[in-house]
Amino acid sequence: MPTRIYDVHPHIISTDDKKYPITPLGGKRSVWSAERPVTFEQMIAAMDAAGVNKSAIVHSSTTYGFNNEYMCDSIATLPKRFTGVGSVDFLASDAADKIRYWHGKGVTGLRIFSAGSTFEKQADTLDDPKTFKAWETAIDLKMSVVTQLRKEGLHMLYTLLRKFPQAKIVVDHLIHAPRGDQPPYDRYAFLYELAKYPNVYFKLTTNNVRHSREDGATPETFFPKLVKEIPANRIAWGSNYPASKGALPEMVNEAKTALSCLSAEDQDWIFYRTAESLYPALKD
Repeated sequence: MPTRIYDVHPHIISTDDKKYPITPLGGKRSVWSAERPVTFEQMIAAMDAAGVNKSAIVHSSTTYGFNNEYMCDSIATLPKRFTGVGSVDFLASDAADKIRYWHGKGVTGLRIFSAGSTFEKQADTLDDPKTFKAWETAIDLKMSVVTQLRKEGLHMLYTLLRKFPQAKIVVDHLIHAPRGDQPPYDRYAFLYELAKYPNVYFKLTTNNVRHSREDGATPETFFPKLVKEIPANRIAWGSNYPASKGALPEMVNEAKTALSCLSAEDQDWIFYRTAESLYPALKD
């Protein structure tokens, strides 16, 4: 069992739409944020119930676009327990200034939402040269950058990994492995190839835990294969609460049970040590 648990993928939504207006990226709000929102106060209660020590809250760009105010206002009240992963328009001419502004308000990581349930297709701008100044700024500030993308966007990710070897780039949701796959998991060999770049990290979420019990896959066959191909010190667990359905204690128990087939050392890396590497603000 892990000795500590840090969550690198929870989301919070305010009940105050006037103070924090709903301005979703692309104009389409995520269903989960409207139907089952969780406030910062509710997140704290859920973490306490689930035994989650600390969190890197991920700004909901499908609710607030590039306005990180609610997340920043919230984490400022408990800076020793929380840090923030914000969203900035990397294509904007003032992206570098915006990154520095939000960094000053407690944002220590960034997330580029280039694909997801509210996007019909993979955005084709991930490696646009217009974004390079923003990437340089993130590196200068030692901010990890999370990329939510589909397999179709991998060629752009490779461009960024090669151009910015100093950047810590995190891939969301293991690009949904092992959905639809089973041993020996050849369908996701592209993940293992990606892991050959030492500056890429991987986020293992509730989605992946649940996929590991579908279509002939099992946690006991998938997760040992995963850490054989990708070192555990480059994998971090995130709940995806409340975007994924269920209560946070349920998600924590699901993950602990699924990963119990791994060594104690690997579990510690996945549940908190890698999180400290990506977001040093979470260290005691």
